[in-house]
Amino acid sequence: MAKKSAVEKNNKRKRIVERRGAQREALKVIIKDKSLPMEERFQAVMKLSKEPRDSSKIRIRNRCEVSGRPRGYDRKLRMSRIALRDLASMGQVPGVVKSSW
Repeated sequence: MAKKSAVEKNNKRKRIVERRGAQREALKVIIKDKSLPMEERFQAVMKLSKEPRDSSKIRIRNRCEVSGRPRGYDRKLRMSRIALRDLASMGQVPGVVKSSW
């Protein structure tokens, strides 16, 4: 089980991205638009730099929904390999059959 503080920090980042993500994207569109004057684009860069770092989507870490583990994460199932194996061994994942060779 991951530290609760690490999981909560990641959840806080997700909430901040939800609130401020659209504003960041709007500023990025302004910055990338070469038809706008340089001064206006520079002002957008300054506003973007004033935004909190955690409002960036890239700062969110994929974590297991079951255990909070950050490594060995499967995006489709949204859980780590270890949690998946435990649930599959108990027969709680439909369509997964235990095999040996």
